[in-house]
Amino acid sequence: MKRAKLAVFASGSGSNYQAIVEACHDGRIEADVVLLVCDKPGAKVLERAERYGTESFAFNPKDYESRDAYETLLAKMLEDRGVDYICLAGYMRIVGRVLLERFEQRIVNIHPSLLPSFKGAHAIQDAVDYGVKIFGVTTHFVDETLDGGRIIDQAAIVYEGSDVEELTNLIHNIEHKLYVKTINKLINKKF
Repeated sequence: MKRAKLAVFASGSGSNYQAIVEACHDGRIEADVVLLVCDKPGAKVLERAERYGTESFAFNPKDYESRDAYETLLAKMLEDRGVDYICLAGYMRIVGRVLLERFEQRIVNIHPSLLPSFKGAHAIQDAVDYGVKIFGVTTHFVDETLDGGRIIDQAAIVYEGSDVEELTNLIHNIEHKLYVKTINKLINKKF
C-alpha cells in the first residue's frame, strides 16, 4: 500500500507535529510527513522538524500582499510534494479560500475542546472559566468557519480542578493519541 503524504501546519512548540512524526516513524501511521509549514519564523516546531529531518517552510504572512498570495505559494508547494492531507497542529491562522478549494475535505484540525463548545484560541481557559467538568479534544475537517467543519472524532476527560496548566498537559496527551487515530481514519477512509 502506498504511504500517504502529510503536511503539518504549526505555529508554536510542535508537540502534535512530533507525535504525528513519531507515529509515522514507528509504523502506527502508514504515512510520511513530507512538509512542515510554520507561519512564525523562529518557532520551536522548526527545531523539532530539523531534528526529525522534515523539510520545513517558515514564512511571515505580513511579507505577502494577501492571504491568497501566500496560500497560492503554499498550495503549489503541497501539490509539488503530492500531499494527501494537511494536518493543522496548533496553526493559529484561519485557512482561506485557496487552500480550502484545492484541498477540500483533506484539511483537518485538532481543537482542545468538545466542539461545538468553546471555539477559538482560548478554549481551555474559557471552559475552566465556565465551570466545565468534562473537557476534551475534537478533530474535524476544516471549512470556512472558525473551528467549524464536520467532526471526525472526539475524546473526553473528567477534570474537576482549576489548574489550567495541569489540564492543558492532560489535554495535550489526549490530542497526541486522538490525532494518530484520526489520521489513520483518513488514510483508511473510515470517517
